[in-house]
Amino acid sequence: MNRVALLGSTGSIGTQTLSVARALRGRVEIVALAGGRNARTLSSQLSEFRPRMYHALDPGAVDSCGATMASLEEIASDDGVDTVVVATSGRAGLAPTLAALRHGKKVALASKEVLVMAGHLVMEAARCVGASLVPIDSEHSAVWQCLQGENGEISRLMLTASGGPFRDYTQEMLSQVTATEALSHPVWSMGAKITIDSATLMNKGLELIEAHWLFGVLLERIEVLVHPECIVHSMVEFVDGSVKAQLGVPDMSMPIQYALTHPDRLPGLAGRLRWDSLRTLSFRPVDDSRFPCLGLARGAIRTGSTYPAALCGADEAAVALFLRGAIQFNDIAPLVESALSSHCPSEAKDIDAVVAAYERAHEYVLERPATYSRHSECRTEQV
Repeated sequence: MNRVALLGSTGSIGTQTLSVARALRGRVEIVALAGGRNARTLSSQLSEFRPRMYHALDPGAVDSCGATMASLEEIASDDGVDTVVVATSGRAGLAPTLAALRHGKKVALASKEVLVMAGHLVMEAARCVGASLVPIDSEHSAVWQCLQGENGEISRLMLTASGGPFRDYTQEMLSQVTATEALSHPVWSMGAKITIDSATLMNKGLELIEAHWLFGVLLERIEVLVHPECIVHSMVEFVDGSVKAQLGVPDMSMPIQYALTHPDRLPGLAGRLRWDSLRTLSFRPVDDSRFPCLGLARGAIRTGSTYPAALCGADEAAVALFLRGAIQFNDIAPLVESALSSHCPSEAKDIDAVVAAYERAHEYVLERPATYSRHSECRTEQV
């Protein structure tokens, strides 16, 4: 029995993880749930799964069903937890991830910001005796699966991207994008933040940084390819020229289940590819001029220190401004770039330094939407 603590249970990945847990009854037991402000959903989850522990931002609004309130770090380090699924947003998952790894837990990581902000701290903690770090993101899960049983040197990692809803838009068309349009992803069903990041391709920048830390591959050997069909989730090229790819329907239940049951493969919720109806698999490079966020992420990790943390904080704030109509879609990248240009770096020696850099960049961006409104006709559609 795998005793699982799920952090971020009310979000998109969290609810899909619970669907997988239902299908794996007898193999997976939910022993802790942590939600955000969605008290109604968290109360329903607590009623169904009856975990020992829970965490909520407003405990008074939650029906605990007998569970004990605990901090995220207490849940992550509890002796009765085998696996911690980190599906929180923003920086919330960083401290519990480190706590879990330092206590020898298996961490199934879905939160991009954890590795982007503090990759060296996380990987150092992952070297603790008994600890392991496995990915849930479909792209990194694909690489992980391709590497099973391999000892050869990696020549290239190729992460695939749907390209989002605006992959064929001109600059002029991008300037007219509304939040409602940006939230309509053509393939995946995700939370609001990651859906906007998919539209700007910032998510691929964050995933590139994650891949660097997870697999120890130099940035120069990691590529991003636009793959609209979303069937090939990533590819690994070895030094002998052989390429392995992981294919499957675009369904997050597959990488979630693999993270929970590895090394076993079990029947699950994901559908099957229809090879008789699959006509083409296409790939093309990213147009950096239309989607500059990918370059900003590459620059942040190359510069190092606390720049990746500042990247995460600035992007979080810029996406929030766009979602509430304070800036245009095309303002997101310039705002993030401005925050990085103004960032005063420090050594990312501990979690406090990393979080401080995140918060400074976040605050910097939130203070500047009026500047962008004066130079463009800001669309004010609310979500």
